[in-house]
Amino acid sequence: MEELVIVIAKALVDHPEDVTVKTLEKDRLVVYELSVHPEDVGKIIGKQGRIAKALRTVVASAAVKMDKRVTVDIIS
Repeated sequence: MEELVIVIAKALVDHPEDVTVKTLEKDRLVVYELSVHPEDVGKIIGKQGRIAKALRTVVASAAVKMDKRVTVDIIS
């Protein structure tokens, strides 16, 4: 799942070498903290948050088989 977030994020940014993902797990919740270059934060969020919402939707859909709640937080 972490690799999915990295692949999608690297495809969207100008500085793919600065893309990192940190995983935090609590009970039935998994949080992926996505960190990108400061210039690329807008590209990850998108207009009115559309890209960020789409990224979260894809990850949540892929996580259905894990029987856990999954979310993606964008850290600048």
